[in-house]
Amino acid sequence: MQFRAALIPLEGGNPVEIDRDMVIVGRKEDCDLYLDHKSVSKVHCVLVKTDGLIVLRDLGSTNGTRVNGMRVRRAALLPNDKVSFANCHFRVHLGPRDAPASPHEHTMQFSNDDLPELELGKVNIQRNNLPDVYPEKKAKGKPNPDESELDLG
Repeated sequence: MQFRAALIPLEGGNPVEIDRDMVIVGRKEDCDLYLDHKSVSKVHCVLVKTDGLIVLRDLGSTNGTRVNGMRVRRAALLPNDKVSFANCHFRVHLGPRDAPASPHEHTMQFSNDDLPELELGKVNIQRNNLPDVYPEKKAKGKPNPDESELDLG
């Protein structure tokens, strides 16, 4: 059985096969996954294929990367997750080439302690102290109850 990793465009179109261990996503023409949309940053994020999942890392994009509607800096993508690079939306397919993912599988949040050190050739991916998920914006004049719980480094 052959393993497949692909991004299925939600607006229709051909699936984007993730056939390399590391894929750079962005608006620059030399990106591995070139998305020609003004909302996508030139170098938007990186996708790393590892152990049956895809690890996503936002590269400081202007309009953000979302997984299942939540803006993230990094995430582990699982089958049927919805991933958005700014205004470009995809569904994640991971698994056998001929079997679609179950609609009940989604990404689970993980902490820095859950992520092993990854080495990709000469590139060493290191942990940082930023939270994985962006905090919710607070309404003017109202305190954010979660603000005191955030460890901003």
